[in-house]
Amino acid sequence: MDPRVALLAFGAGLVVAVVTTPVGVSGAVFLLPVQLDVLRVPSPAVTPTNLLFNVVSTPGALLRHRSTGSLTGPLTRRLLAGTLPGVVIGTVARVHLAPGDRVFRVLAAAVLLPLGLWLCTRRRDRPPRAHPIGSRAVTAMGLAAGVVGGVYGIGGGSLLGPLLVGAGLSVATVAPAALATTFVTSVAGVGTYGLLSLTTQGPVGPDWGVGLLCGAGGLIGGYLGARLQPRVPETALRVLLGALAVGLAVVYLVRAAHAG
Repeated sequence: MDPRVALLAFGAGLVVAVVTTPVGVSGAVFLLPVQLDVLRVPSPAVTPTNLLFNVVSTPGALLRHRSTGSLTGPLTRRLLAGTLPGVVIGTVARVHLAPGDRVFRVLAAAVLLPLGLWLCTRRRDRPPRAHPIGSRAVTAMGLAAGVVGGVYGIGGGSLLGPLLVGAGLSVATVAPAALATTFVTSVAGVGTYGLLSLTTQGPVGPDWGVGLLCGAGGLIGGYLGARLQPRVPETALRVLLGALAVGLAVVYLVRAAHAG
C-alpha cells in the first residue's frame, strides 16, 4: 500500500472517531464517504471495509462498559436476535441488488439525511417515556438496522441509539447495548462479505489494509474523544455533524441524479 494512502486511512479513522465519539455517534457513518470518495475503495468492497473499521475500533469502548455487565443484558440479546439475520440479508442485497455506486449513493443518502436531521434537532436530557418499547419491537428495530448496516457498512448502533432513546429507554441502557450490537454485527457482516467474495466476481471482500488502518486510527480516536468529551461544546459539535450529514446526503442525491 502507498504510504500516503496508509497515513490518510489511519488519520481519517482517528479524526472521525475523535469528532463523533463525544456526540455518541459511530464514526463509521461518516467514515464511509471518506473511503468511497477520498480513499477510492471500490464498490461494494467499501461496505465490508467500513464494517472492518467497526471491528477494530470498538473494543476499546466495549472495555469501558464491561464492568457494568450491561454488554450482555437482555436488551443486547434482543437487538442481536434482529441485527444478525438483518446484516446477512443486507449483505446479500448489497452484493446482488445494489453493487454499483449510483444506487448505493441513494441508499447512503437515505441513512445520512435522517441521521443528520436527528442530530440537528435532538434535545439533551430528554425524560424517558412512561411505557418504553416492547421486546418484539426492539428485535424488529434490530432487524431493520441490521439490514441497513449490511448495505451501508455500519453496525447499526448509530441507527438504534436514536430510535431506542426516542422510544423511551435511557441513554445509559442503550449505549452499551448498541455498542455491543455494532461490534458483533460488524464481525458477522465482514464474515458474510468474505464468504460471498469466494463465489462472486468483483471487489466484494473488504480492503483489509484500509479497514485495519482506519480501525486502528478509530481505536485511538475513540479513546481521545471520550477523554475530550467533558471539554468540548457538545451542542455545537452535534449540530455541525448533523449539518455535514445532511450536506453529504444532498451531494449524494445530486450525483445519483446526474449519473442517471
